[in-house]
Amino acid sequence: MNMDAKMQIIPRSKLECIYHNRALLAESPVWSADEKCLYWVDIEGRTFNSFNTTTSKNITNNTGIRVSALALREPGGFIVATETGFQFYNSTENSFTLIGDPESNKPNNRFNDGRCDRAGRFWAGTMIEKGDQIPDAGLYCIDQDLKYKKKYGGLILSNGLAWSPNNRTMYLADTRYPVVWAFDFDIDNGDICNQRKFIEFDLDEGVPDGATIDTDGCYWLAQPRASKICRYTPKGRKDTIVELPVSKPTMCAFGGSTLNMLYITTSSLGLSEKELEEQPLAGSLLGLGVKAQGLPEPKFIH
Repeated sequence: MNMDAKMQIIPRSKLECIYHNRALLAESPVWSADEKCLYWVDIEGRTFNSFNTTTSKNITNNTGIRVSALALREPGGFIVATETGFQFYNSTENSFTLIGDPESNKPNNRFNDGRCDRAGRFWAGTMIEKGDQIPDAGLYCIDQDLKYKKKYGGLILSNGLAWSPNNRTMYLADTRYPVVWAFDFDIDNGDICNQRKFIEFDLDEGVPDGATIDTDGCYWLAQPRASKICRYTPKGRKDTIVELPVSKPTMCAFGGSTLNMLYITTSSLGLSEKELEEQPLAGSLLGLGVKAQGLPEPKFIH
């Protein structure tokens, strides 16, 4: 009862539609403080997007390939995870430069969730696409020397990647399992160990998707099927529920001048005509001002 007394429920009426769109699978929102814009991708729509929060205008590049995750680069531009591996991306020229594909021998796998740690490495996990959902995907890390290494295996659909503010804990989920794991993290060499359960879901809690961390070390997680974003304390206790007007939130990220705006990407993929009618904001970019504060998104150093 004590837990329920401290639970904060934010109703869907508090959210605003930042950018009305019908993206198929919007993902990987990343705030750029320098440009005051939010970058995001539509994986299945094959677009790379820049949403200017000052003008409320969105610039869309048709990429021709599926980009699933992005991070800002220290010298400018982006490093991205795509269906054909790690690449550099120049949004001005809409051009890619291949770095390498650690799973080129697995045509049924593609990259999914990814982001930078605070040492400037880029991490991204893969997923099984069609057919039998076997645990044959993995989590990879690429360093400043552009050398990549498999850090974890036995995944089906990698998701939920984030790090605690003190850089001692890494979080990882597999959307096909009702669990988010925590690992001890060594920021000096990027090693992970001591895997343990951080969150375990009930049947009505949906599944774990993309996540972010606030300055208190709390983990904000998109939970598709349950139509909500939930915040979990560093001990794994849920203390906030954000109710959403869509059934498929995909990821959330903090942005804005004080990092107090929670941006939420959503999906319309797989929804029936009736569900699309009932969810006019499915595929749109949503926003919510919160008391919690995010951390600046690290850049890839190369």
